[in-house]
Amino acid sequence: MTFKAEYIWIDGTEPTAKLRSKTKIIAGTPDGSELPVWGFDGSSTNQAEGHASDRVLKPVFSCPDPIRGGDNVLVLCEVFDIDGTPHATNTRARLQPVAEQHAAQESIFGIEQEYTFFDGTRPLGFPVGGFPAAQGGYYCGVGADEIFGREIVEKHLDHCLAAGLSISGINAEVMPGQWEFQVGPVGPLEVSDQLWIARWLLYRTAEEFNVSATLDPKPVKGDWNGAGAHTNFSTKAMREGYDAIITACESLGEGSKPMDHVKNYGAGIDDRLTGLHETAPWNEYSYGVSNRGASVRIPWQVEVDQKGYIEDRRPNANVDPYVVTRLIVDTCCTALEKAGQV
Repeated sequence: MTFKAEYIWIDGTEPTAKLRSKTKIIAGTPDGSELPVWGFDGSSTNQAEGHASDRVLKPVFSCPDPIRGGDNVLVLCEVFDIDGTPHATNTRARLQPVAEQHAAQESIFGIEQEYTFFDGTRPLGFPVGGFPAAQGGYYCGVGADEIFGREIVEKHLDHCLAAGLSISGINAEVMPGQWEFQVGPVGPLEVSDQLWIARWLLYRTAEEFNVSATLDPKPVKGDWNGAGAHTNFSTKAMREGYDAIITACESLGEGSKPMDHVKNYGAGIDDRLTGLHETAPWNEYSYGVSNRGASVRIPWQVEVDQKGYIEDRRPNANVDPYVVTRLIVDTCCTALEKAGQV
C-alpha cells in the first residue's frame, strides 16, 4: 500500500519567496509511516549554485490532502543545507527559538490573509481595457455585478477545512476580485505553518479555474485598496487585562522598532502604507481604538472589556508569517516581561 505526499517548501526568490512542491510516493499509510527527509535542486529555486545544488527537505507539518483525498497528505518542510544546518532562507528555524523562549506567555495569533484574483493580466472582474465602478460596494458584497471568484473562494475554504486547518472565516474585500481568509487563533508556529499551507491550497485551487491568485500588496495603482495580512496578537496577560494591551502597543513604537518591523513586513510596503485606503503611513507609528488608519488598532470591544488583543495592520499580504510572528513575539513579550505583565 502506498500514499502520495506533496512536499511543500518556501524557496529563495527575492524580494518575495515563492512556494514550491513535488510529490513523493511513500510505502505504507500516513498513520504508520514516518515522513522521510527528501531533497531537491536548490539551483532551480534560488537556494543553491549549480556546482553544489543539493538541498534538504525536512518535514515539520502535515495534514490531509483535500485535493487528492484518500490517504494522501500535504507535507510542509523546512529547507536545510546538507550539513544539517538551516538554510539561510529558512525563517521558520529563526522563529522557533523565539517562540519557545516566550512560550510561558501563551502568545496566539490570527492572521487575515488578503489576496487578489487575476484573469491573465487584469484583476478578476475588471473589464478589458478599462476599470469597474469605484470601490465601495464590493466589500462583503453579493451579486454577480460586484462579486467575482466566489466559486474559487468557497472551494478553497472547503479544502482548508478538510485539511484540518484553523481557518476561521472568509469575506470579499474592497476591490473587485479581492478576497480574504483568516487563520487562527493559534500559536506563532502553528499559524505560520497553516498560513503557508492555506496559501498553497489557494494557488492550487485557483489553478483549476485558470485563474491566478496574487499577494501583491498594491495590485492596482491609484484609488484602490492594497492587500494586507493584518495580524491579530495577544498574550495571556493581554487577554486578562488592559494594561498589558497598552504595553504591547507602546513597545511596537519604541526606538527603532517601527522601522525594524516595517522593513520586514513585506516587499513594496511603501506602495501600500500611504496613509490612505485604511492605512497609516509606512514611516509613522500610531495606535488607537477602533482606528483603521492607525498602525496598530485596538478593537473597540477590547477597550470596553478592558482585555483582549491588538491588530497590527502594517504587514503586507506578501509578508512571511514566520518573520512577522517572530518580530511581534520578540518585541511585545520582551516588553511585557520587563513590565512584569506576564
